[in-house]
This record gives sequence, C-alpha cells and structure tokens, in this order.
Amino acid sequence: MLILRAIYYLAVLGTVTSAIYCGLVLAAARRFRKLRLKEEATPADYMPPISVLKPLHGREDGLEENLEGFFHQTYANYEVIFCARHETDEGLQLARRVAARHPQVPTRFIACGEPQFPNPKMYSLSVMAEAAKNEHLVTSDADARVRPDYLLRCIQALEEPGMTLASCVYVGVPLGGELSTRLDALGKSVEMTSGVLVADMLSGADFALGVTMVLRREAFAMAGGYEDLGTYWAEDFVLGNRLAAQKKGVMLSTHVIGLTVAPVPWRESFHNQLRWMQSTRRSRPWGHLGTGLTFAMPFGLLGLVFGLFVGHPVAGLAMFVLACLNRWLQSMVVLRALGVRDWMAESWLYPLRDLMGSFIWLCSYLPIRSYYHGGRFEITPDGRLEQIDQA
Repeated sequence: MLILRAIYYLAVLGTVTSAIYCGLVLAAARRFRKLRLKEEATPADYMPPISVLKPLHGREDGLEENLEGFFHQTYANYEVIFCARHETDEGLQLARRVAARHPQVPTRFIACGEPQFPNPKMYSLSVMAEAAKNEHLVTSDADARVRPDYLLRCIQALEEPGMTLASCVYVGVPLGGELSTRLDALGKSVEMTSGVLVADMLSGADFALGVTMVLRREAFAMAGGYEDLGTYWAEDFVLGNRLAAQKKGVMLSTHVIGLTVAPVPWRESFHNQLRWMQSTRRSRPWGHLGTGLTFAMPFGLLGLVFGLFVGHPVAGLAMFVLACLNRWLQSMVVLRALGVRDWMAESWLYPLRDLMGSFIWLCSYLPIRSYYHGGRFEITPDGRLEQIDQA
C-alpha cells in the first residue's frame, strides 16, 4: 500500500510539473516564432568579411550535401576553412572534391595533426581561428545543414557593437527511416530546443550551441583561451557562459539550421545521446536534476499502473492520455516555431521520444564512459574531459 501511495503522489507531482513546463515551452516557442518571423522580414544589410571554420573527422552520412550548402551562400565576402587531423582523412578529401566544383569560393584545407587538447574539436577550431583572415568567424559542425541565406542571417546578430557571440537552434534531419534515427532527430528538434527556448526566455542566453556559433575572433581569448576551453567536453557552453558572465554580449539567433542524424544501431544512438546528456549534467547540474520533472510520459505510465492496481483503470488511462496530449502539444508548437512544414506529421512520435529521453536522463547519473573521435573519456564533475585511452 505504501508503494502504491508513493507511485500515486509521484505520478501527480510529475503530471503537474510537466504541465507547468509545457506551458513555459508554449510561451517560449511563441516568443521565438514571433522574433524569427520579424527577423526574416527585416532587411539584412550587415555584411562584414567572414571566415567559416569547418572541423572534419572522417566521412559521415550526408556530409557531401552538408558541405555543398556552404558553397551556395548568398554572401559576397567569405572564406571556408576545413581542418582534419591528416591529409588522408576521408572527410577532408571529400571537402576538396566539393570545393573543386566551386572555385569562386575561397577555400583552404588544413591538416592539424593529432589533437593537443582533450577536446579534439576545440583543437581544430583553435588552428583554424588562428589561420582565418577575418575577425568575424562562423564555426559549423560537419553535420550542420544550411540554407543559402545562412551566413547572411546569422551574422546580423553581431551588428551591435556590444555583441560578441550568437548561436543557432536546430532541427534534427533524419537521414533514414529507422525508428531510432527518427526519435534521435525528434529529440534534437523538440526536447533540446524546448529547454533552450525556455532558458532564453527566462534568463537570456548565457550559453552557446556549438553546432553553429557566430563570434568575433577575440571571444576565445576572452573566455579563457583555446587550451583551457579545449579541456572541456561542452566547450560551446563554457565559451558562451563565460562571455555572458563578463557581459560581453551573448544571444540566441533566430535563424534555424538543420542537424543531420545518421542511421546507426540503437546501441550507438543511445550512447551518442547519453554523452550529450552527461555533458548537460556536468554543465548545469541543478538544472539537469530538475529536468527529470519536465518529462511527462514516465508519470503518465505511473498513473496508469496505479489506476490498474487499485481498480480504477479509467482514471489511470486518463493520466496516461493527458501525458500524451501534453507531449503532442509541446512537439507541435515547437516544430511550428522552428519553421518545420510538416510539424503535425512529425509530432505523433514524441510521447515515445519523451519516454526514451527520461530513460537517458536517468542513465546520465550512472558512471558510464564516453567515446568520441577514436578516444574513450570520462567527464569530470567540473565538466572537463579526462582521456582514458584510445578506442
């Protein structure tokens, strides 16, 4: 009886907190959509020279199409710099072939050797930033997929003299029809974005999202320098957080990009998502702990179980349906705010994604090690990377 009572109170608590969170997400998504539409209707006339920094590591699914987007920009003055560890890297070789089809875009290729920092991406960025010709930088991960107006729209955030860094939210783009791929992409589009939009609405952007960052070159030095940033797994969060603490001007751009999600086995997909969840746990420990109360489906299931055990299946089913409605509403509103055309069709899977996300959140408190670009790491309590060995 005591266990059933605990299940009941936990189900009620989670139902209430997830409903409150859903309300915050709806308000934040509405605010973001309004800002996005306003920005898209505003003429973009700030066009300083830009250096685009693209770190690469191997040939990922969808990479060629992702790279192509950076050679079709409606921007007059920009260069693209690619960096991989070795000249023989398949991603770097593919970038050379793509660039050869677009000789009108100034492009350079760098082989930086083995990373000198625990975070290999940050090491590549440091090499490219030092080699860049321009003071305005745009960093972009290999899995970023962009529209022709990407540079033009992103750089507008730095028009104000006091602004130092801006980053973009993203929509997951599944490259396959597998359920694991679609759920991963949906989590990136809705689960991740919901938290970002609520945080930006309540306290402003004191973070950065590393898939794309627009910044002045001096931002790295202001935030502690390449080497120190390179000891963190979430170097993007640390960079934005430190700049915001110094009142250097950090904001969330209204431009939305794509983030390709390759089809991988369930186990690998789980570990990839767990790595990011562990990083969030280290970056915002108290906020991450509270995230457990923002999920809806686990509490809906608890309500259903309670109702079945005490002989009130209709009441239990009502709590489960309420949780599903909560997640469907959240998903539809967020996807619409991001400009996803088929936002209704994509939302029906989100209750399942919410349940999966809650399980990954729970596992983020287990001492599980992470694999990244050929190495095995532990994320220390202060968010730094500690390499254990080469995978």
